[in-house]
Amino acid sequence: MALPIVHIYTDGACLGNPGPGGWAALLRAGDNDKVITGASRLTTNNRMEMRAALNALQALGKPSQVHLHTDSQYLRQGITAWLPKWQRNGWMTAERKPVKNQDLWKALVAALAPHQVQWDWVKGHAGHAENERVDGLANAAAHTQAAAGAPDLDPSAPAPQSRWV
Repeated sequence: MALPIVHIYTDGACLGNPGPGGWAALLRAGDNDKVITGASRLTTNNRMEMRAALNALQALGKPSQVHLHTDSQYLRQGITAWLPKWQRNGWMTAERKPVKNQDLWKALVAALAPHQVQWDWVKGHAGHAENERVDGLANAAAHTQAAAGAPDLDPSAPAPQSRWV
């Protein structure tokens, strides 16, 4: 039996980096759309991009053939090019430093397992209708939901320093 085909469009947004952030995903199967969003009061843009993809994949109820569309080169390159090297090197970069956002990369690996995923890069802010939609939703989440959200920072990174203006 053929796997259902799902198109996922994701985006993350951050008001400062780190700062309040939001993410959004549009899941489309045939004529059916589902939108999911979330936010954090202290995070980074890369983590919000990753959260969008992770939560979208986790929202799928059964194994699927997924076309995941993202405007994040960090996310797409991380999954398609860097991840196998990081895993072989014990989650260390070529510079022998710990991979940033390891917790989310590992969670993405687990979320990808039941699916066949094709990663498609979309140029952001270039008029792509679904990308513009999730961009707006991610920014709205950052502005309206982030204050109530928990911090979402890389657990292996040093705590952000407070700044005086």
